[in-house]
Amino acid sequence: MSETETVTALSPMYGSRFGYALSNGTVGVYDKTARYWRIKSKNHAMSIHAFDLNSDGVCELITGWSNGKVDARSDRTGEVIFKDNFASSIAGVVEGDYRMDGSTQLICCSVDGEVRGYLPGGEEMKGNLMDTSAEQDLIRELSQKKQNLLLELRNYEENAKAEQNTQLKEADGQRGVIPANTQLQTSLSVNLGSDSQSAHVELCISTTNDTIIRAVLIFAEGIFEGESHVVHPSLQNLSGCVRVPLTPPKDVPVDLHIKAFVGYRNSTQFHVFELTRQLPRFSMYALSSPDSATEPLSFVNCTMNERPQRIVMWLNQSFLLPEDAEFQSAPFQVCFTSLRNAGQLFIKIKSGGEISISTDDIDLAGDIIQSMASFLAIEDLQVEADFPAYFEELKKVLVKVDEHHSVNQRLTADMAEHSNLIRSMLVQAEDARLLGDMKNMKKRYIELYDLNRDLINQYKIRCNNHTELLNNLKAVNQAIQRAGRLRVGKPKTQVITACRDAIRSNNFNVLFRIMRVGTASS
Repeated sequence: MSETETVTALSPMYGSRFGYALSNGTVGVYDKTARYWRIKSKNHAMSIHAFDLNSDGVCELITGWSNGKVDARSDRTGEVIFKDNFASSIAGVVEGDYRMDGSTQLICCSVDGEVRGYLPGGEEMKGNLMDTSAEQDLIRELSQKKQNLLLELRNYEENAKAEQNTQLKEADGQRGVIPANTQLQTSLSVNLGSDSQSAHVELCISTTNDTIIRAVLIFAEGIFEGESHVVHPSLQNLSGCVRVPLTPPKDVPVDLHIKAFVGYRNSTQFHVFELTRQLPRFSMYALSSPDSATEPLSFVNCTMNERPQRIVMWLNQSFLLPEDAEFQSAPFQVCFTSLRNAGQLFIKIKSGGEISISTDDIDLAGDIIQSMASFLAIEDLQVEADFPAYFEELKKVLVKVDEHHSVNQRLTADMAEHSNLIRSMLVQAEDARLLGDMKNMKKRYIELYDLNRDLINQYKIRCNNHTELLNNLKAVNQAIQRAGRLRVGKPKTQVITACRDAIRSNNFNVLFRIMRVGTASS
């Protein structure tokens, strides 16, 4: 699963559900790979914990915030069922028998050292944990909603009067009256960019008549900083069409939640149009001519027992094509160019259900295989793959891992030797002190000082070596995961297990064979 920010906390909950927190103030709950709900706050979640606070048999997600607030949210809906406030930021949320009376409490601690315990609600309080201050907050919130609805109703009444009096269009415009058939249209296209602007996906928002768009708000995960973007054209540039450049950093499908203010140039009130448009997963790839592109050497080949027309349907849904592709006959081929790095992608459908994906980006190949398998409901898929450049880099990393291991062993042996020397020198120095031989004592302590300095330097070298070793081992683990993502179902699990066994036995030839064909046997 991909999230928009760094994951700062995870907490197991009921069954297959777990809570999570991000560094941008988001908390939420997943059930396996599906996100149940999430909320975003301007404060940071300092700690999350699962605890059954309302005694309904299911744990709530307890969050301690940087502003001192503690809240309990339903694992199903994210609704707040309890909250409390501390004078300072929360340091941690745990559970335990704090009073040693055999009952478990929820324990919250602030950075100032204030500790509060909360007992689960009894039967009589089930589902009614909100205290009076929280209820007052709710009443205040509902009153605000009431005011907003009354204001909206008054606007509608004024508009109705304006229509009855058949006032001029200018006056209507000021009150926000627009033709009843006004619609908001959206379109997505690939823009190859210019000297002043890099290549991007262009979202075009337009109205169906002479009304203008005063402002547009777009909410989208992972595309904009802060997950939202506002376009507010100046008065001179107002028109019925707004173009927004989008550059999604990852290949994931994104829902664009669009809100647009529509009216006339002299309007003081505007109609808000809301709609949702999905950005296809591989929107950052532009259709190009196979004749003008060089086919990459890296490839993934697999056989699918699917009609080619279904694969082309997936293609139309996952990429931004000028017009829908149609399957005429095998072989069928399409070529794309990445808007991020100008890398080439070839997808070929051959007779007999054979699919060939050519790209030098192993992550992209894995994303395509997973997306295709999900769309076509394929449970198990074995492939043959070769990524010469990537595998060559991986070989270098494996050589470095071996080197780091041998350096680590040598440094450990040296440190053990130095430790023995220190022990013997310390005894000699103390003997000289007891015998009153100050000259020898001073000499031994100088040697000890030098040896200690060498030990500290060796330790620093060992630390750096260990950090580089961890980074290289991480790269090896990522390579195994990437090789797994080229497969689906059982073959995926088998490849990951077999690759780890090959690493364990130090058999790199077998490792690369498994990554290529999915099995160690010839």
